[in-house]
Amino acid sequence: MRVLYHIWLSPACRAARVVLAEKGLEFEPRVEPMWERRPSFLALNPAGEVPVLVEPDGLAVSGGAAVTEYVDETCPDPPLIGDEPRVRAEVRRLIAWFEGKFNAEVTENLVGEKVMKRYLGTGAPDSLAVRAGLTNIHHHLDYISFLMERRPWLAGDRMSLADIVAAAQISCVDYLGDVPWNDHEAAKVWFARIKSRPSFRAILADYLPGLPPPKSYTDLDF
Repeated sequence: MRVLYHIWLSPACRAARVVLAEKGLEFEPRVEPMWERRPSFLALNPAGEVPVLVEPDGLAVSGGAAVTEYVDETCPDPPLIGDEPRVRAEVRRLIAWFEGKFNAEVTENLVGEKVMKRYLGTGAPDSLAVRAGLTNIHHHLDYISFLMERRPWLAGDRMSLADIVAAAQISCVDYLGDVPWNDHEAAKVWFARIKSRPSFRAILADYLPGLPPPKSYTDLDF
C-alpha cells in the first residue's frame, strides 16, 4: 500500500490527503516529526520536508505540488487540474495564490506563530505577526467571495485542485478558530461544500494533543 508521510497542520499535506481521497486511492498516513531529521526519512526526501508519497513499488514523490500533480496525472479520474489549457492555467494561478500569498500572509502568521513555534520550541508567538494574519485573512475571504459570485467553484464549473489547496490552507487556520466566517457568507458557503465532502473527513478528525479545535471545526453546519 502507498504511504503518505505528513504532519497535521500542514496545508500541503492536507491537500495531498484530500486529493488521494478524491481519487479513491487507499493509503496509509504516517505522521512524520520532520524536525527530528530521521535518516530513513531523509533517504526518501533529503530536504527533510513533508508531504512525501511512497508508492508500492518504492517510488518516493516529495513536495505538495509534486504529489498532487503526480496523483492527478497517474489517476486522472476525476480530473482535478483541468482538461483544457485555459482551465489548467486558472487552476494553477489560484493554487499559486493560496500556496504563496495566502500561506505567507495568513497561515504562517497564525499557524506558524501559534502552533509550529510551540512544537519547534522557537519561542513565543509574535503578536504583530498574529495581528497581521488576522487582518489579512479578511482580504482573502473577500477574494473567495468575489470568485464565488461569478463561478460555481473557485476556478470554474467544477471543483478543482484550486479548491482543495485553498480549503487546505483555510482548514489549518480554522483549527485555531481564527476564520471570521460570519463576516464572509459566500466564502463560508463555499467552504461548507468542501468540508462536507467525504474526502475531508480525515482532516476533520485531526487532533493535536493539548490543542483541541473549536466545536465549529468539525461541525458541518457551522
